[in-house]
Amino acid sequence: VQLQASGGGSVQAGGSLRLSCAVSGLTWIYSLGWFRRAPGKEREFVAAISRKGNPFYANSVKGRFTISRDNAQNTVYLQMDSLEPEDTAVYYCATSRPIMSERGYFSAGNYIYWGQGTLVTVSS
Repeated sequence: VQLQASGGGSVQAGGSLRLSCAVSGLTWIYSLGWFRRAPGKEREFVAAISRKGNPFYANSVKGRFTISRDNAQNTVYLQMDSLEPEDTAVYYCATSRPIMSERGYFSAGNYIYWGQGTLVTVSS
């Protein structure tokens, strides 16, 4: 199984980036999620999307980020608008096991395959 994330880069505050993550090697993909790790901080949940397309967001990105997926292409996207310096991090995509509750989408322990990460740098 491989997850190939792309789309990271450097932008100024207020700018936008769109991350993509292509999944290969799986015949069925449950939920897809994005997590991030900022310098000196622990990994944190950013957003997730169920197989049916229901999105879930961390409070810190709600209203600024939009997650979507293309099941035919086995790809998940993260549109990031109104970026802030606090969004600077390495962003990781991941695929999940079956998740039975809304709370489960926010837990990294429910995600079993991870991509290599893509760096997003937001300057003030």
